[in-house]
Amino acid sequence: MSSPINAVVSLDRRQDVAVIVIDSPPVNALSQPVREGVVLALEQALGDPNVRAVVLHCAGRTFCAGADISEFGGELAAPDLNQVLAMMEAASVPIVAALHGTALGGGLELALACHYRIARRGAKVGLPEVNLGLLPGAGGTQRTPRLVGVATAIELIAGGAPVDADRAVEMGLIDRVVEDGDLLEAAIDYARTLVREGAPLRRARDLPVDLSPQEAEAAAQDYRARNPKLFNGFKAPGHILLAIKASADRPFDDGLERERELFNALMASDESAAQRHIFFAERAVSKIPGLAADVRPLDVQKAAVIGAGTMGTGITIALLSAGIAVTLVDRSAEALDKAVARIDRTYKDLVKKGRLTDQKAQTCLDALTPSSDLKAVGQADLIIEAVFERLDLKQAIFKEIDAIARPGAVLASNTSFLDLDAIASVVSRPQDVVGLHFFAPANIMRLLEVVRGAKTSDTVLVTAMALGRRLKKVAVLSGGCDGFIANRVMARRGEAADRLILEGAWPWDVDRVLEVYGFPMGSFAMMDLVGLDVIGWDREGSAGRTVQEILCEAGHWGQKRGAGYYQYGPQGQVEPSKAAVEAIETIRARVSAPQRHRSDAELLNELLDPVVNESARLLDEGIALRASDIDMALVAGYGWPVYHGGPMFWGDTVGLQGVVDRLRARIAAGEAIVLSPLLERYAAEGRRFVRD
Repeated sequence: MSSPINAVVSLDRRQDVAVIVIDSPPVNALSQPVREGVVLALEQALGDPNVRAVVLHCAGRTFCAGADISEFGGELAAPDLNQVLAMMEAASVPIVAALHGTALGGGLELALACHYRIARRGAKVGLPEVNLGLLPGAGGTQRTPRLVGVATAIELIAGGAPVDADRAVEMGLIDRVVEDGDLLEAAIDYARTLVREGAPLRRARDLPVDLSPQEAEAAAQDYRARNPKLFNGFKAPGHILLAIKASADRPFDDGLERERELFNALMASDESAAQRHIFFAERAVSKIPGLAADVRPLDVQKAAVIGAGTMGTGITIALLSAGIAVTLVDRSAEALDKAVARIDRTYKDLVKKGRLTDQKAQTCLDALTPSSDLKAVGQADLIIEAVFERLDLKQAIFKEIDAIARPGAVLASNTSFLDLDAIASVVSRPQDVVGLHFFAPANIMRLLEVVRGAKTSDTVLVTAMALGRRLKKVAVLSGGCDGFIANRVMARRGEAADRLILEGAWPWDVDRVLEVYGFPMGSFAMMDLVGLDVIGWDREGSAGRTVQEILCEAGHWGQKRGAGYYQYGPQGQVEPSKAAVEAIETIRARVSAPQRHRSDAELLNELLDPVVNESARLLDEGIALRASDIDMALVAGYGWPVYHGGPMFWGDTVGLQGVVDRLRARIAAGEAIVLSPLLERYAAEGRRFVRD
């Protein structure tokens, strides 16, 4: 008979087995009421002489999916999780954890403190705290090595990826897997079998560690050598190695103390705060205030993409991979053939890499219909225009599809900077028009900017946001402006970089500073990669007025031509381009730019301060809903290092008043910067954009 312990925990007596049930929707997070309820239930169960075993079970779709991270950073109310786990581990009868759904982080730590674990096939377990810049803080770094070995524990905890139940059994994290069925009954039967067979109370804390301290150190160094990128800028992986090594050279309780020290150090770090900020930012980004509660997204089963260039092809792959049938339209048969070949090659490569099965790849390819007739878009639920960035061309396309598309179809433009309202003005149904700005390559990059026009309906808006989630992208809502969110704010970094190379810095100086900060590549290296000829070069009006114009006019368009700001050798060599040096010196002499040496710290501030300022302007104008949306867009679209949290978080971290003071000095020196009133106000009031 089930007895409620509190609002989220109950105790069910099954003759000689007590069943503790956690029911705290949606994911049974280990909040204070859950922790308190488990302790009270344990006290009752263990105080009953007729109870010979305990089963820990969770209601709903999952076992405990982790700690309640809303409690992070504050004082935890008693009991803390370590106290709960110690009580469970010390129990005088066997405790069996019954796992289904996911048991992650604190949820898995809860299960590891039980004496045995049974899981439904398909369940996922893991310790992903590294993704929040943290380490498991309730014995995960101490119990896991004792159960699976030091080397495996390092892979599991420092890597952060969950494993399925079958793999967990192989590792030693789980003892038994059951097929779909009544997991609770299977767990009760398992508990009774353990009692009947006299199985020991297997406490993880009492198990030996498989490696000596010296061997554990060697395993840690080996992991670091094989995964250097995990440690670049991130503190948590290194701290995780230290905590796991403590399991090999300290008694269990001392290891717990060391784990807690390292956990607290990470919790107080800017790196972890940045990662947690981005974690919450990604979840907040889909929330759009002001929408009616009954607004629902339209069902999108069939899409059409107009334009078989690089962007249109990438968008098509993204849609196909999400299970959406696509008609790819281009009037050029040659462009269509190239696009179909690239799509076919992409899926074959994914199969070769083991990321897709042959069957899944073929299903995607079978859902593609190439056509040179625009009328083929007539029955699509969603039509995405992805032609060249020219307003008159896009308007002409939209006029045509307005006459062809079925009523209620979503009409989307992939414009990266043009006025969406000007595009929508030529159709009879502007409420159906929305911007879907994919970032290249569209099938890989995570950011999707959803641009709301003046007349875009709420239904179309939520459909676009839902599409982003379906495509496994981060959909960020933007108002209309030149460049929208990510491109607009990062254009200020590009302008600063162009100015700096005229005032004494070299492109490789600028790029080095940005790469050390954590960007995947520097500003000039990125331009070379994309192509100098496609980033803002006015081919018809070019007259050698800038470094970029000189390089483009000479055919130095970047990697595809073997030279741009850098020279690219046949064996992958990269070195400064002599042509770039000559072009820079030419423009320096022409404009008589003042030359001065800047430290790396000064270079970084001059590159990023304008981004913070432009972000504040964009927020003040209402182009972005939240400061965290801007940070999310830059992390997902430009590779802003997650451990710096985006421009708004970085500005808060380094101090907004310092940003303002430096920008004012640059304005006084003649630089054309429009200082954000919102940034000035926040700095003067001692406020912060996202860290308050």
